[in-house]
Amino acid sequence: MNKRVKIIIPIPVNESGVKNRQAQLPKELIRPGYEVEFVSVKNGASLGDSYYDTMLMDMFVFEAGLKAEEEGYDAVCIDTVSDSGLYALRSRLDIPVFGPGQMAFHTACMIGQKFSIITMWDEWFHLYKKTLTEYGLQHKLASMRSINTRPDLSELLNGKEEIIFEKLEQAALKAIHEDGADVIVLGSTTMHQSFNYLKERLPVPVINPGLMMYKYCEIFLELGLTHSKKAFPSPEIIKDDDIFSGLASSY
Repeated sequence: MNKRVKIIIPIPVNESGVKNRQAQLPKELIRPGYEVEFVSVKNGASLGDSYYDTMLMDMFVFEAGLKAEEEGYDAVCIDTVSDSGLYALRSRLDIPVFGPGQMAFHTACMIGQKFSIITMWDEWFHLYKKTLTEYGLQHKLASMRSINTRPDLSELLNGKEEIIFEKLEQAALKAIHEDGADVIVLGSTTMHQSFNYLKERLPVPVINPGLMMYKYCEIFLELGLTHSKKAFPSPEIIKDDDIFSGLASSY
């Protein structure tokens, strides 16, 4: 029987937006025996540009994932480098749950001494500060640099490649030559379209977080690994329906 993986898009998007997010995972990189489904949250954040939006992403990513085990999925992946809802879902589920930020940042530490995060705008810096603090990796960060460009989380970089890719390249080169980065991490799964461009032009490894997360997911499933329930204990009392049924009327 195929392994089923649910990938949760952290903002509400239409069918076109879902397809744009799916493009980060080429079919040829999905191993035989896996079924991957990208699912948008029903409601929630818009841009992830504030602590307010961060709370909404945590809430609705959690809501989209909490029934995954009952739905027959073998793993959950969260399609945002903010790793929204990651630890809460690990507490709620026994199947493995992955966040691209955690996977990307720890991989950067394995292949380099210092990494820099290259992102679209400064408004996302707070997301990285939160997770890096939680993972204890602040000392491994060379810098965070943005290109100060408001993101489009549905259309992504479509139609803007010539301008955006060069800006990202210049920001990455400054991180390498001025800040001491020896690995570059893309600051959003929505930036995946720039990955091939940057990896061919930069003198250090470039990590595409969404793709990295998914490949780790395959490895964990093949090795029979999941998160420790001692580290992420299950709640004694489950209140899923009590809480989220009250939100359903707003969908």
